[in-house]
This record gives sequence, C-alpha cells and structure tokens, in this order.
Amino acid sequence: MEPNRSRARSAMALAALLSLAGTTHFTRPKYYDAIVPRALPGTPRQWTYASGAAELAVAAAVATPRTRRLGALAAAALFIAVFPANVKMALDFRDKSPKARALAYGRLPLQIPLVAWAWKVAKAAP
Repeated sequence: MEPNRSRARSAMALAALLSLAGTTHFTRPKYYDAIVPRALPGTPRQWTYASGAAELAVAAAVATPRTRRLGALAAAALFIAVFPANVKMALDFRDKSPKARALAYGRLPLQIPLVAWAWKVAKAAP
C-alpha cells in the first residue's frame, strides 16, 4: 500500500474510533457518568456530554485533511485528559469480578498507544 493511502487510512480509523466513542457518550451516558471524577465541578452528565461532543468534534477534524494535524494533536490531548476517568474506573472496579477489573485496568496502559497513534497521525498530516 502506498504511504499516503496508509496514512489516510490510519487517520480515518482514528476518526472512526473517536466517532464511536463520542457517540456512545450520548447513547450510553450512565456508563461514562460513573467514571467522571467527582472533584470536577458540575454534574457527571455535563462532563459526559461535553467529552462526547469533544470526541465528535476531534473526529471531524481528524477526518478532514485540512484540519487533520490540529485534530490529531487535539486527539492526543483528549486521550491524556480522559486518563483521570480511567484511573477512577480502575479504582472503583477493585472489588468487581476479575473480568471487570481486567477491563478497567486494561484501559490504563491503552492510553499510551492511543496518544502515540494520534501523534503519528499529526506528524503525517499534510
């Protein structure tokens, strides 16, 4: 596969992932409400919707070649920004089943390749 096509596919896959995640903030908000750190001002639902909207906006920016670099940098920042929610989820799941704990703990190191992927898309953008 030629390099430009591969880079475009990677960017579109990142945009698709962000779109899916953003959409689920609106279709299954209770899941996200539960992992919003309570130290944040406002209600968990406000943060759920705001982060979902941010993911959808970032997905659109990544999907558009003209805004891809900025969108991918925003995606990297977003993946870092949601890390506290993943930590809260891991802490909250300490007493859950081994499968649930594995899912919660598995989200923590997953942020590293997501940030790296977004960074790679940003660097490859025109």
